[in-house]
Amino acid sequence: MEWLSRFFTTELFRLSGTRVTAMTLALFFFTLLMAAVAGRLVRRMIDRFFSRRGAQSAGLSYALGRIAQYTIFVAGFLIGLENVGISLATLAAFGAVLTVGIGFGLQNIAQNFISGLILLIERPVQKGDVVVVADTIGTVEEIAMRATRILTRDGVTILVPNSEFITAKVVNRSAPAPTCRIRVNVRASYQSDPRQVRATLLEVAASQPLVLKDPAPAVLFKDFGAIAMEFELATWVADPLHEPPVSSDLRFAIEEAFRQRNIQIPIMPTDPQPRVGTDLGLTGIRSP
Repeated sequence: MEWLSRFFTTELFRLSGTRVTAMTLALFFFTLLMAAVAGRLVRRMIDRFFSRRGAQSAGLSYALGRIAQYTIFVAGFLIGLENVGISLATLAAFGAVLTVGIGFGLQNIAQNFISGLILLIERPVQKGDVVVVADTIGTVEEIAMRATRILTRDGVTILVPNSEFITAKVVNRSAPAPTCRIRVNVRASYQSDPRQVRATLLEVAASQPLVLKDPAPAVLFKDFGAIAMEFELATWVADPLHEPPVSSDLRFAIEEAFRQRNIQIPIMPTDPQPRVGTDLGLTGIRSP
């Protein structure tokens, strides 16, 4: 076993005057491993603690768990350096060199890491929120050290740099509440009874299972248009991701209800062909 002892105690190289051996390296990586394991355990404990308080604490649980995990890992890293024999003064000197490196090549990485910490501390965006970043809309799946993972409506995962959530315009559709308002513009000819139009639209909204009863749907008489009266059906859904299918179902139901009740939808002069529908991409002729 003497050869094994020599292997672990033989100097491999020096770092700022400190002897580095296989034993010190093994101790360093073992400390990092223990810190990583301890960080994960603490994060799971925090998740379990907040899971008993309901889904409303999910964002806070995720943020605290991530911060605790990062803190424990950094502490383990510093302890590992002390075990190797690298003092904090040496680390400060290395930090000065690292600062220069950040200025030249690691600026974006450092910016995204710091932005990730800001997101976890201030929590303008939390795990599970539906957000709009540039042209991307989806659910926040994870806020990692460098980027945030977003799952889009199409089931595609997109990685957005954390700095985008700090410097760019971000719409959080889950704050302050996850409910989302859907607006459908509808036209009806001047031969139609506006009260009947209102009653029909409210009946259509009430027939949709995903439309909330509270807040209640509303119909607004927006304007007297050039060829038709203009209305807006405003409804609420519990999840912003329900907006596209509910909007589509409302339009189908409105077209059918108008046809059954002989509520006329005028032709737009610019339409190449007569069609039946609403203001949002479905413009048409009078119902028979």
